[in-house]
Amino acid sequence: MQVQKITPFLWFDNNAEEAMNFYVSVFKNSKILSIHHSGKAGPGEDGTVMVVHFELDGVRFVGLNGGPMNTFSEAISFWVYCDTQEEIDDLWKKLTAGGGEPSKCGWLKDKFGLSWQIVPSILLELLDDKDPVKRDNVLKAVWEMEKLDMRKLQKAAGR
Repeated sequence: MQVQKITPFLWFDNNAEEAMNFYVSVFKNSKILSIHHSGKAGPGEDGTVMVVHFELDGVRFVGLNGGPMNTFSEAISFWVYCDTQEEIDDLWKKLTAGGGEPSKCGWLKDKFGLSWQIVPSILLELLDDKDPVKRDNVLKAVWEMEKLDMRKLQKAAGR
């Protein structure tokens, strides 16, 4: 297995395998790579899941069952580009299911507390418009939304 040089490493309390299965079910082109269990030497109870490796749409992740001392915050999030409103709607629904929480400006937390930004791939193009009024209109529209709406953003940009 070729190693990805920089890999997101996610610290879970004791549900890394559950989280991995959830994420693999949400994102297309995703797969479980491996599951490693603790041995008699620990760190967890013999036979319990210690580390999981998985891939989400070509990006590899590692998940650790490290205990409750570290939790996720909005200081780290995953930005997901979406080409269609249908994709935004689908990911939003799946990632907020089962206890996830919507936030503002395309942000949400999933049921594990991990933050995601679900954004249309055209957003940066709209924010890079040479017309500062159009850019400001797009930003104002983003600030007013929870889940981002491509049509409203394009309208705010005068398109």
